Amino acid sequence: MSSTSGSTGSGLSSLNERASAIGNVAELLGRVFLAAIFLISGLNKIGASAGTAAYMASAGVPGALLPLVITTEVLGAIAIIVGWKTRITAFLLAGFSLLAAAIFHHNFADQIQTLMFLKDVAIAGGFFLLLVNGAGALSLDRRFAKSSN
Repeated sequence: MSSTSGSTGSGLSSLNERASAIGNVAELLGRVFLAAIFLISGLNKIGASAGTAAYMASAGVPGALLPLVITTEVLGAIAIIVGWKTRITAFLLAGFSLLAAAIFHHNFADQIQTLMFLKDVAIAGGFFLLLVNGAGALSLDRRFAKSSN
């Protein structure tokens, strides 16, 4: 009887280890998917800087802020993907997303603008989850935390 319960315990342990590994990969994929829009958008802004600056100016945002926007998007995305300073970066990108929603997508009479507003709010929600829960096991934050102990 003890060998049966031992094998059951071993089976549960193996199942828990697989579930944990799947959860770790899911956290990493979640960070990659959440950050991808910022990385792609920031890189695209580099190639279309004149048009982007004009669009920003049309919404009342000085085009001179474009380098800061690009830096925020690209470096913020990379930090989220690798899980470095995740909580701080998630807080900043959540604020960035809500600010972008309020400035650029406030015309709720236009269905596309409403959807863009809600997309930005949903992205901010994802960043708030990262703010609370951190980056997870597959991150530089976790690696640095282990090495400092």
